[in-house]
Amino acid sequence: MMAGKKLRIASAQLNHAGSITRNLAKIEAAVARARRNRADAILFPECALTGYAIDWRGVRPGDVRAGLRDAGAIAKAHGIHVLLGAPIILGRKRFNGMVVFDRGGRPTHAYAKCQLTAGDRESFSPGDAVSLFEIDGVPSTSIICHERRYPELVRLPVMMGARVLFHPNAGLDALAVSRSKRGGRDGVVSRAFENAIYYVFANTVGPQGGGRWSAGDSKIVAPDMSTLAWAGNRGEAVVVATVDLSQATGRYALDMLKHPRFLVPGWRRMLRDARRRAGEASQVLIEAIGF
Repeated sequence: MMAGKKLRIASAQLNHAGSITRNLAKIEAAVARARRNRADAILFPECALTGYAIDWRGVRPGDVRAGLRDAGAIAKAHGIHVLLGAPIILGRKRFNGMVVFDRGGRPTHAYAKCQLTAGDRESFSPGDAVSLFEIDGVPSTSIICHERRYPELVRLPVMMGARVLFHPNAGLDALAVSRSKRGGRDGVVSRAFENAIYYVFANTVGPQGGGRWSAGDSKIVAPDMSTLAWAGNRGEAVVVATVDLSQATGRYALDMLKHPRFLVPGWRRMLRDARRRAGEASQVLIEAIGF
């Protein structure tokens, strides 16, 4: 428990603007707005740098790396942590990733989506690690979009100390399905409650082309499932909330390290391996970015 520790966190609800250059303009405007609201960190949707529902054959690795360098410069200029959904290209592989930039614009963590949709598998390779990093000394974790269906990807990092979950998303649903996810009917709050952590969700919003829609519904949820900030379903927005880390205990995850006792040795071995792997995989991805 981090008594007295608080963070101001922002969630940016955006849509693809048609190019990396125009996306970066939206990203910088959102960062500036978050900073005016005294945010320490801001989360962007899945593949916010490039767009998600795009023809990936036209995305050049050099343009992605340059865009990530520009994103780092934006973080530095505004003195804020930026958590950006973006592809990460390693050799001939492309990963659906999230990159964390610190207040100085340096990439401190990178995560690659492990559980891919059928559409993802046409363009991306799966990652092979869980996510664990810090924001101003606060242990945190991330999942990307579809991965909210896999609670283990959250529970393991919480057992290792994570107290905030960052979840970039890019909805691609039929209109009826998109409507069914609005107003919090998307299962997001369950991860916050079952782990006793804060949940930060950043989604795209509105029509995505080809008859597909994104529900928006970006939000910041407390461990007791209360919604601290909500972006709605109608358009782009930046919402900000202060999170009190003394309320994020990780209690229910940590209880599993006590009982049932026969599982405890196995959990501890798994956590040791998962922590090591999270660090190794992140470093490889950061090196691929080319900073």
